[in-house]
Amino acid sequence: MNRRIFFQTAAAFAMLLFLSARAADWPQWRGPNRDNAWNETGILRKFPDKGLKFRWRTPVGPGWSSPVVVQGRVYLTDMRLDQPKAWERILCFKESTGKLLWSREYELVYPDFAFNPEQGGGPAATLIVEAGKVYWQGRSGQVDCLDARSGEVIWEIHLDTKYTVGILSVRGSPLIEGNLLILIAGASPGGCVIALDKGTGKEVWKALDDPKSSSSPLIVVAGGKRQLIVWTGSSVTSLNPATGETYWREMMATSGNDSIPTPVIQKNRLLVSGLMFELNADTPTAKMLWPDSMAPSKRLLSNTSSPLLQGDYVYSAKSSGEFVCLEAGTGKQVWGTTNVTALKFGASIHLTPNGDVTFLFTDEGNLIMARLAPDGYHELSRVHLLKPTSYLMNLRLAWVPPIYVNRCVFARNDEELICASLAAKR
Repeated sequence: MNRRIFFQTAAAFAMLLFLSARAADWPQWRGPNRDNAWNETGILRKFPDKGLKFRWRTPVGPGWSSPVVVQGRVYLTDMRLDQPKAWERILCFKESTGKLLWSREYELVYPDFAFNPEQGGGPAATLIVEAGKVYWQGRSGQVDCLDARSGEVIWEIHLDTKYTVGILSVRGSPLIEGNLLILIAGASPGGCVIALDKGTGKEVWKALDDPKSSSSPLIVVAGGKRQLIVWTGSSVTSLNPATGETYWREMMATSGNDSIPTPVIQKNRLLVSGLMFELNADTPTAKMLWPDSMAPSKRLLSNTSSPLLQGDYVYSAKSSGEFVCLEAGTGKQVWGTTNVTALKFGASIHLTPNGDVTFLFTDEGNLIMARLAPDGYHELSRVHLLKPTSYLMNLRLAWVPPIYVNRCVFARNDEELICASLAAKR
């Protein structure tokens, strides 16, 4: 091999490594493509008998947001409480060690009832990192853009100075679409969904006079258009992400405690909890496939975790804790099992496919490796990952979805953030 070919090959290999490293980042809610898929190879196919190897664990405060990992740093939001005061915080850790690199906190009005752990304190929206900037949405309408390396504020706005925003009501995770930062703000009047210029924080458009929701928005491409899918407290709506114009809308009244799952898409099928749409290939319209019932309770699968669409099947927790497989075209149940987590109100099962297996994280803090197929649930391995700390009556639950990056799992509760290796031995 002559020197020119050698250097060209070396440069191409270096670029491949660079792109591979970038692809490993998990910069936003539900990962790079907002589909919760994990595409790394070299991952365990059976957990060690002695449990996972923890790379590090570090104390954090209460919160509902998942961590994100970008370019060797882990970002998370939590709450610092010193009654009668409370502060929402943005934290940045070194990915390899868990060392705190910087933090920024904001004092906010925190009603007395919210100091009760059962009321669910702490930030809920998972932040997003793009092009060296961190975008964050607080529980009561504050929105910030920070420098990802230093934590310095680039811009900051308070939606509650222009709109009515409920105290501790903002829960959905923001997304970036081109130059826009899109928020489920639940602001009134007319600002259930708000798009900001991500460079300045200036409002570009607002849409819908719907009640707040705990769901996070999703961009899909169908009918020759990019569509912003939002599940609010009263509807599932498709908007033009550039203008906020409505393409189509299906009324669906739910409470903020039910509208938690994120919409999922596969080809022309769009699933919003237990409501399946078929998206038109030629125009930005949709028709309902199932269920036939208009009752909100019949349109919900789980009120804590998002379903998984694979081929012609849906895999999902139900709100009771049962785990089911449904026909994607009809909604007919193929099978169900109660072997994933105990039956209980508030159960959750978060699903992350990786190659030919799926990782399931349960409300009991267990991490499960299984093969999901139309012929049944095939559990391969199970390990306890994290202590459940969220209060629900007399239960303690682990509700926050973990993330998977650089052959590790990152998970949090109201007490700590952990990083554990899932790398296969070589």
